[in-house]
Amino acid sequence: MPSILHYEFMVRALLGGAIVGVLAPSLGMFLVLRRFSLIADTLSHVALMGVAVGLATSSNPAIVALAAATLGAVVIEWLSAHQRLPGDVALAVVLYAALAVAVVIISGARGLNVDLFAFLFGSVLSIDPLDLWLLLGLAAAVALYVTIFFSELSQSSFDPDLARVTGVPVGWINLGLAVLTGATITLSMRVVGVLLVGAMLVVPVLAGQRLASGLRSVLAVAAAIGIASAIAGLTTAFYADVSAGGAIVLSAIVLLVAAQGIAMVRSRVSGGDPER
Repeated sequence: MPSILHYEFMVRALLGGAIVGVLAPSLGMFLVLRRFSLIADTLSHVALMGVAVGLATSSNPAIVALAAATLGAVVIEWLSAHQRLPGDVALAVVLYAALAVAVVIISGARGLNVDLFAFLFGSVLSIDPLDLWLLLGLAAAVALYVTIFFSELSQSSFDPDLARVTGVPVGWINLGLAVLTGATITLSMRVVGVLLVGAMLVVPVLAGQRLASGLRSVLAVAAAIGIASAIAGLTTAFYADVSAGGAIVLSAIVLLVAAQGIAMVRSRVSGGDPER
């Protein structure tokens, strides 16, 4: 048995990483399709604000971050749906407002302590059985949501105006996607870190698009790449004693580069366009 499996905390980290590896691309695919990838960074900063509030008030940071990310998702969707602000402007306003609040709270309260660093960059030591159960519950909810509303999610991602004409409740579909994305970001903080979790929503999807065609095929490949990135990154972090979150994201980027290389070779052989 590999030495990494001798440690209970690493077994929990590998399980949690694998779940995040499936969760993040499952939602990230629809964000990438609608060129809405910035929402991952925005909700990450909203979650960071929640962590700061939780630490400053001696509350549970994860619960406060989840509440903040959910509220942030609702506010973003409301601003966009009611045309108060264009989609990208609404994201920017919420992102900078949340970041400013987080900086003020951190500087005025407890500062950058060890607890906050674990949320910022991930900490395999902080993953407990409750985190795994919460991730499993969220994974079940996301799987159910994507399975039931796959057609609606696809239509609203490619052409929201046409989707509305055909009767798709685009606003509610987008709100559900945003809320689940916020929950995924919050519960993934322990594994990847709030500053890097957005990459797991996007990078595996980009790699999947290079290797597969068709939404369901891309989703399956992206999930496999997400799992491989998490396991490779956590293994590297364990043996090289480096940041788990950084190692996971770098592993995903290496797989993206490899996928791009495979796509280029395949395109040259078939005489097609490497930029799919």
